Amino acid sequence: MPTPSKTSDAAIASAARALLERSGSEGFSLQDVAKAVGVKTPSLYKRIVDRAALLATLEREGYAELAVAMRLHAEAADPLRAMAVAYRRFALSSPQLYARMLAADATRSAESLRWRQEAVQPVLAALMPLVGKSRALRAARTVTAFLHGYVTMEMTGAFRLGGNVDRDFSHALDAVLRGIRTMK
Repeated sequence: MPTPSKTSDAAIASAARALLERSGSEGFSLQDVAKAVGVKTPSLYKRIVDRAALLATLEREGYAELAVAMRLHAEAADPLRAMAVAYRRFALSSPQLYARMLAADATRSAESLRWRQEAVQPVLAALMPLVGKSRALRAARTVTAFLHGYVTMEMTGAFRLGGNVDRDFSHALDAVLRGIRTMK
């Protein structure tokens, strides 16, 4: 009878994500992950190929989480606003994973492109009735550039001049969405 496994893929991914959020992409090792799940490092290799594969798993799970959030808000009264708020919430709640998902070495693989495409599909679908199919990608890039810039500045503490960052996000998002609606 085989020995029961002392950990699972889900436990490994969960521990790695917690370590990623605490220490950043370069701030943890497979030894740290093994310790967090209560196994010896060689035991991890029964479930993962290497550290790069583990990071790819976290990226895939991050894009899947983002895709679910986008789909959940696709039927909202104002789906673009709801998706933008969900995007911001995701980025702010998982800043290291968000940064990892957009890191240069992470965004170049065919797998990463497919994961990103799945996450953006609900956004494109919401934009098509507003701007037409031929302009939906351009509009999605505009919204994404605003969101990424805003949350990146927010995460790095760049908004230190006072005011209400949440209210200002809402105001800026209104302006971007008004502009998007004129792209027809």
